[in-house]
Amino acid sequence: MEAPRARRFFEAQDLLWILLFAGLAWFSPTRSTGEVLLLLLLGSLQVAEPKIPALTVPKGVVGINLLKLFLGYLLTGYTGGLNSSYYLVLLLPVVSAATSLGWVGTLVFTLLACGAYSSYLLFIDWSRWVLPAEERWELSLRLAFLAVVGFLTRQLGEAKSVEARKYQSAAEQLSEANRSLQEAEAAMRRSERLAALGQLSAGLAHELRNPLGTIRASAEMLVKNVQQENEIAREVAGFISTEVDRTNSLIGRFLEFARPLELRRQPADVSEVLDRAVARLERDAANNGVTVYKNYSPDIPAVRLDAELMERVVYNLLLNAAQASPPGGAVTVKTKMVDDTVEIAVIDRGSGIDPKLRESIFNPFFTTKPDGVGLGLAIVSKIVDEHGGRITVESEVGKGSVFRVHLAAPRE
Repeated sequence: MEAPRARRFFEAQDLLWILLFAGLAWFSPTRSTGEVLLLLLLGSLQVAEPKIPALTVPKGVVGINLLKLFLGYLLTGYTGGLNSSYYLVLLLPVVSAATSLGWVGTLVFTLLACGAYSSYLLFIDWSRWVLPAEERWELSLRLAFLAVVGFLTRQLGEAKSVEARKYQSAAEQLSEANRSLQEAEAAMRRSERLAALGQLSAGLAHELRNPLGTIRASAEMLVKNVQQENEIAREVAGFISTEVDRTNSLIGRFLEFARPLELRRQPADVSEVLDRAVARLERDAANNGVTVYKNYSPDIPAVRLDAELMERVVYNLLLNAAQASPPGGAVTVKTKMVDDTVEIAVIDRGSGIDPKLRESIFNPFFTTKPDGVGLGLAIVSKIVDEHGGRITVESEVGKGSVFRVHLAAPRE
């Protein structure tokens, strides 16, 4: 485990930096101890800078570049000041600032580098020395060179930043496309399962109804012919009739799920559809005593839909939200425009849905309720699909769920 960490700390370009600064020291005419020490310090800073997180934030970048500028100033002054061949070392902080601190940082460090180099003029004894015209031009060219390199580096850094933003934007678009593709694949798998299970349930339901009718008729005849004092037989016959009725009801729901829907679309006020669903929930004894809060957007247009079926969709979502909420809790139904769709959101603050179960909740016969049959959300999904919409769910265990129904808004 230690070897990979060492390789990450010391990389190939670090060796190149060491060789470059060693070359500067080797080709120096004097190779004095102070000169070599200052080069060693500058090289160490250059190698260590990208490896220390504190030096990659703006304050750290400013601090390390000021230190480079100071060491470069000392090295240039130690080796001859204005005549030093090391004046180009002052480019290190300028280039580093240009790549990290934007145009303002580039300007500040360029001015500091030019000022540092120009300050060597203060150490000249002007009573003994004269600066010829050609040397003044040389000094001006060196200062201009510092500025040109700094701003050229900033320009290249800006172009690199623009490209990086383009790549980031492309990556985000690819991520969004991948998420949409995953949702589409999940919807397709759900549709395939719904189609297969729908066909199976329809055939099975038809086959079961005839024998169930015979069983119920036999139970009724048993009740008529059994003696009054035989309470056990009469009670068993009653159980048979009750269970047959419950099974017939379940078969009816199977057939309703499997049967193709015939939508009666008409322009409808979405708020009125939601109000009817909320009123129906408030009358339902199984609403767990929750309070429903309405948050309707005023800019929702009339939508062509089957109002009765869409009311059923919202009622089922509200009932599930109420049953998932603690007694006396709150459920919110909300509408808003999202791009070209009308979004209906049912929000609860209940127990939430386990992430492992989230993809299965719209499958027929899948339920977590002890007395459920697992067709409510399957029928809801089918109705929404038939309207050309889509339904999604966001949930966090212990914090609640949000079911969103998206319906196409009418075109202008």
